[in-house]
Amino acid sequence: MQIFSSSPRKSSVVLVDANLLFVESLKAALSPYFEVKGFSDTGRAMAAMIDSPPDVIVVNERVSPWGVFKLIGEIQNRPILNRAGLICVSENALSNFFPLMRDKGITDAFEKPIPLKELIAAITRLSGQRVEASWQKIEPVQRSALVKTVSAFNSITDLVIQGASLPYGQVRDSCEPLVAAVRNNQYKDILTGVQRHDNYSYVHSLRVATFLSLFGHKIGIKGEDLGVLATGGLVHDIGKMTIPFEVLNKPGKLEGAEWDIMKSHVSRTLDFLNKTPDIPHAVIVIASQHHEKLNGTGYPNGLSGNQLNDLARMATIVDIFGALTDRRVYKDPMTPENALALMAKMSDEVDQHFLALFSEMLLEATSLPEAA
Repeated sequence: MQIFSSSPRKSSVVLVDANLLFVESLKAALSPYFEVKGFSDTGRAMAAMIDSPPDVIVVNERVSPWGVFKLIGEIQNRPILNRAGLICVSENALSNFFPLMRDKGITDAFEKPIPLKELIAAITRLSGQRVEASWQKIEPVQRSALVKTVSAFNSITDLVIQGASLPYGQVRDSCEPLVAAVRNNQYKDILTGVQRHDNYSYVHSLRVATFLSLFGHKIGIKGEDLGVLATGGLVHDIGKMTIPFEVLNKPGKLEGAEWDIMKSHVSRTLDFLNKTPDIPHAVIVIASQHHEKLNGTGYPNGLSGNQLNDLARMATIVDIFGALTDRRVYKDPMTPENALALMAKMSDEVDQHFLALFSEMLLEATSLPEAA
């Protein structure tokens, strides 16, 4: 069942800076999010990178004993390293280092002191691009599902921040290859292809969209309705785009007001979706009720029992399973088997009939070969 869990491996980052204190400080700040190695010696850095090629390299203008241009040249001339994302750093924004790096195709640049949030975003984007490049080797329908949904998700992110409305038809169309893959029993490369992507919100949303589609297909949902499930899964958490970074990506447990802010992602999602006329009611149900529990202990409305229809119960199961088996900054992914065992103990919160169907679906998917 490993395809139904996220990869436990974080993206790898190498820091190279002559200032060892700065290296150690930045390494400590980035380590909750990435696997980080830091070096003040360019020779040792190069040897380590050749031995274990990183996903992203952050290079300061001031490095030793080699000069920075020799280091960059060595990186770009080695096939084992030239696919890594490169970020350059300088103490001086007016340095000619930045334009010289742009001439070498390196456009991500930061002046010290480096804003951590922006640096994490740049590393995430560059490592994501590397994962996305690997999708070119995937079977065409599944490749299309990945490419189209990540493009749609990135566009949605921009629209949420701008306060615009959702182009529902475009998002629905982006999910068509995913639905086709599910119908044809050819979706496993979608799940493995997204496992190491660093955009947590996209990874979780695509996995929920895939699981909901599989679940719907299992119980006989067909036609456009299956597309509605996929689309609802992809957009069910888009309100998180407006949650402050330090809350959404906090390495530790959320406390008090932080948890209240996190829970507000449901109302933020609905505020955005309700700007779109004629959006299917099922999409609203998925977005508004995937955190509700049968015993009324969920949020945002504490719905219980008969107040939750079949779709709400399915969405809750899929979201919990997705969250448990996701890799997050504060935890490694749980195995699918352990996640299902834990959910089986949540008899007061989760519909056990639908959970049994979901578990059966996962077991069948694991044992059946993909269609040719």
